Amino acid sequence: MFGLAALCFLLLQTGASGFGLSSGESLSHQEITKRAILNTTAQTCRALALAEGKDFTFPSLTVEAVAAACEAPSKSFLQTIQLIQTKNKRVDSTLFDQAQYHMDDEQILEGRKIITDGLAAVKASNREQNFEAAREILGQILHPLQDFYSHSNWVEMGNKLPNSNLIRSDTSVGNIAAESRATCRDCNGDNCTNNILEDILRENILTTGYFNFVSKPRGKCNHGGFLDRTSNIEPIGGINKDTLTSSHGHFHMEAANVAIAATSELLEDIRGAAGDKPFLQMMGISKASGKALCFVIDTTGSMSDDIAAVRTVTSDIIDRKVGTQDEPSVYILVPFNDPDFGPLTRTTDPEVFRNAINSLTATGGGDFPEMSLSGLQLALTGAPPSSEIFLFTDAPAKDVHLRNTVLALIGRTNTVVNFMITAVLGFRRRRQSDDSLQQQQQQQQPKSRMVRSDAQLYRDLAQASGGLAIQVSKSELLEATSIITQTSSSSLVTLLQAARNPGKAENFTFTVDESVKNLTVYITGNSVTFTLISPSGVSQESTDTTGSLITASQSVGNFKTLQLKQQVGLWEIQMVSTNPYILKVVGESPIDFLFNFLEESQGPFGGFDVIENRPRAGVNGSLMVTVTGSESATVTEVILVESSGSGEVNGNVEAQGGGDFLAHFDRIPAEEFVVLVKGQSNNGSPRMSSANFQRQSPTNIRASAVTVTSPDSDSVLVPGTPLSVPFTVMTSGAGGTFSIQATNDQSFPSTFPSSLMLETDGSANGTVTLTAPLNTVSGTVVTLTISAEASGGTDTNYVVRRLTVLEMVTDITKPVCELLSLQSNCSDNCVLSMWELSVQVTDGANGTGVDRITLRQGNGTLNTSLAADNENITLVSYNASCCSPDVELEVVDRVGNVATCFYSVRTRPTVAVVESLSTRAVQSFLLCLSITVLGLKLTF
Repeated sequence: MFGLAALCFLLLQTGASGFGLSSGESLSHQEITKRAILNTTAQTCRALALAEGKDFTFPSLTVEAVAAACEAPSKSFLQTIQLIQTKNKRVDSTLFDQAQYHMDDEQILEGRKIITDGLAAVKASNREQNFEAAREILGQILHPLQDFYSHSNWVEMGNKLPNSNLIRSDTSVGNIAAESRATCRDCNGDNCTNNILEDILRENILTTGYFNFVSKPRGKCNHGGFLDRTSNIEPIGGINKDTLTSSHGHFHMEAANVAIAATSELLEDIRGAAGDKPFLQMMGISKASGKALCFVIDTTGSMSDDIAAVRTVTSDIIDRKVGTQDEPSVYILVPFNDPDFGPLTRTTDPEVFRNAINSLTATGGGDFPEMSLSGLQLALTGAPPSSEIFLFTDAPAKDVHLRNTVLALIGRTNTVVNFMITAVLGFRRRRQSDDSLQQQQQQQQPKSRMVRSDAQLYRDLAQASGGLAIQVSKSELLEATSIITQTSSSSLVTLLQAARNPGKAENFTFTVDESVKNLTVYITGNSVTFTLISPSGVSQESTDTTGSLITASQSVGNFKTLQLKQQVGLWEIQMVSTNPYILKVVGESPIDFLFNFLEESQGPFGGFDVIENRPRAGVNGSLMVTVTGSESATVTEVILVESSGSGEVNGNVEAQGGGDFLAHFDRIPAEEFVVLVKGQSNNGSPRMSSANFQRQSPTNIRASAVTVTSPDSDSVLVPGTPLSVPFTVMTSGAGGTFSIQATNDQSFPSTFPSSLMLETDGSANGTVTLTAPLNTVSGTVVTLTISAEASGGTDTNYVVRRLTVLEMVTDITKPVCELLSLQSNCSDNCVLSMWELSVQVTDGANGTGVDRITLRQGNGTLNTSLAADNENITLVSYNASCCSPDVELEVVDRVGNVATCFYSVRTRPTVAVVESLSTRAVQSFLLCLSITVLGLKLTF
């Protein structure tokens, strides 16, 4: 059961706002999901605020308003919602012919198993703080849950509440029609209002429509619609309520109401299992910056100075930022050496992170190269999307075969990677006393030859991510790291980034709007000179340290940083160098953007799907841009700019409403590119005049003629049981032999084909078989990256799958509360009287045990203890003022089954009222319905 206040508020908001849609429009899976997430998130933030003694004003149900009410940045919250929506919608395109994912063909029990198995995986992932995997699975299981209310006769039977047993596997979902039982008659032309048989409705028999992918048993209802070929087979017609114009579109609003309530109910169950703060983390809500502080550190013998510098920087960041809006929301550490890497330390406690850094020691090292890319791969899969990673090393990569995997993960996660490279690669100190000077001299020459290529690998990866490759001496590392980590702000935005290799003279421009603060220029490269020109026409040379445009500058190694005078308008920087360089201009601003490339859906329902890997090169394409941090921003231009050149492709921009803008391009560049967005905004202030703004994606994008796909089904790994992950490789170009690589960040054993043969414009299928060891902790997430590379390495693409390890769940029942005593001396003056109760909580003979007992309602004192004679029994005592007459306990067992137990005392001292939660839910829901004018519409 989910919160009664949450449900009532949701319904009242629904009637008031019509979910932001005008009359005659339908509500999609995405909108249903978004509304439920916004409501549940707001309810969670409200509960936390009240628990901290703070006031909380319930916001309107928009991303910006809910994030602001939760005192959190909106960008990561919006990213989370979009990911869950994408995974929900993708079920229609990649699993459209599997009836259980849509509650078709009376496969209700099979659909429930998808929901309950996925729910267990979500809860296990949350326990291990693997929130990205939890979000992906959540999106998938919401699809069959929501489809139940559109594709079955649940609402036709008069039900106004969700079928709560769809998210529980220990109860009955209801009486499902036998295969031999007829459920429908023909529609009367286009009128399908009476096509479900009266005895089916009278006896509360559950049925669903049948779709065209299977043979329909005699007398069964059809799904209906032009895609359903069975709708012309007797009984003719259909019962789906997907839109207002569907066969049962007259029940469309009722289906929408219950689908949204059911989504909220499932979210509340996840919230109860996780706890309020972890639930908000899963939703991308954090009062901290929402950004991770992530260090990947070489721990071999020569790195002691580097580790000392990292310790100093870590302590400085923690001391400066803890308790501020720029405090990292999560801290991540990944050590590596040779042959080991990891484990990954992930914590929200800065002192735990500080202690983990302090415990690092520099020892060993083996041969010269180290497992730097393996450590980076682990960090990329463990950090939140759009993180910034700092990798410290003084050695080349031993695991260069992971280059494509790392590039794929950078592109998939939009993560920025900065390489902090000390000393000169190839001349690293060693702790091998038996190496003679002669051996060192013999080794020195070949290592010096690989210096350029080794450094270039790190430069290439940095450039692809929008990061920097900073080369300094060990004595300079502390200064360089301190400089670059100072800008790890929650509101950091990129105005311009360009890389040139080889270097050349070139002029770059960038627009600064009034919202941008702390304007900073980064330049990496040797022997680079420049001229800055301000919007007012004032110029300053790089040799002039006393000019009026640069307020502060620092140089260390190949790294230079400039703090610019705050001036709104069009800036220009003229770069001159024959050496490779990277130019990056950043600032702090609430205004930023998210983007997704779109492609025509491969499913039968049309529309567009989000591309989660590389878009197709050389053909037309579409891009959805969403502005964050401003409700007034308007996008006027979206441009695809070549990363290492001057080529541009301009898009045709169409406003979609709600901060969304769709850009169409007649060509996606074959060269690596970035997304540049220009627009106007007054940042929500009526006193601020409209100003131009410019933002750029830090991560570089490379299009491809190769496509790699893998369906989202089977996302759970059972320890010791091999899992087959199918994938398909397609090419829109020349055929040939394509090399296949499948890597996973947990080093689980796997098998896969080393190559696939494709015809021109053809495709081929393959399978990766992956096995989690028997001792793998439930909730562990393994990130599988499958890449396909064309002959000669001319083109490559990838698909990334996150799989959750889940032990077989045998505890499927909720904990049970038993009232032992309730006493009170309540009087008319409640301030002077108290009441108390004792409760016994158990998890059953086959349960996993009680994990947590918390207050969901009540202002009294709660104490828990284990029974002296039985550790499976938890004793609960609670006492409170009679001014707080109600208490609601939330009890969670070790696999995430949630029970709520409600008790109340009234003014008469000996009377206790223990209400049935289901009765209270029904009464509250019906009360809300009675006072709400429902204007919901639903598209599934």
